[in-house]
Amino acid sequence: MGTKQLTDRQRRVYELIRELILNRGYGPTVREIGEAFGIKSPNGVMCHLRALERKGLIHRSPNKSRAIELTEKLDRQNHSLPMAGMVAAGTTALAFEQSDTMDFSGMFCQNDRFILQVSGDSMIEAHIQDGDFVVIQKQESAEPGQMVVAELPSGDSTLKFWFPEEGRIRLQPANAEMSPLYVDDAKVVGVAVGVVRNVL
Repeated sequence: MGTKQLTDRQRRVYELIRELILNRGYGPTVREIGEAFGIKSPNGVMCHLRALERKGLIHRSPNKSRAIELTEKLDRQNHSLPMAGMVAAGTTALAFEQSDTMDFSGMFCQNDRFILQVSGDSMIEAHIQDGDFVVIQKQESAEPGQMVVAELPSGDSTLKFWFPEEGRIRLQPANAEMSPLYVDDAKVVGVAVGVVRNVL
């Protein structure tokens, strides 16, 4: 059964449940649903949940606070990010032509984001180690001090802190044993918005 036969409030509750299960892996509590829709009574929330259950859209397990499950099988394909290649502690070329994807089940997922795997130790003091994955927000500008993927005039790219200075750009590593990289020009490819530790 689809959502066409739901009331407007039931449809919105269902969409909240679906979104949270898809994006964080588990559904909302009764309290979370009540807060989201301004329903003060837990019984008011339960009425909507019972209606969704009767209409075959959700299943609830008794005595579990987060035991709301969808009866539909979710397609998580859209929650894979493009694997764009490696980004070096030194420099390397990005490889956007790669077709591999990595599914983080909704973590960090937006259409304008992609993943790079870090190679090298230049960002270890920012808790980014060799082999870790960084989630990059595509954008062409950055604030001083933001961690960016910068493309150099040579075409190589590097993950560093971005510091525009008079007449040059300082690309600062997070490793006391490494010197900054100074360049006359560089282009921001994107800003780092997340890190996923590679524990393999």
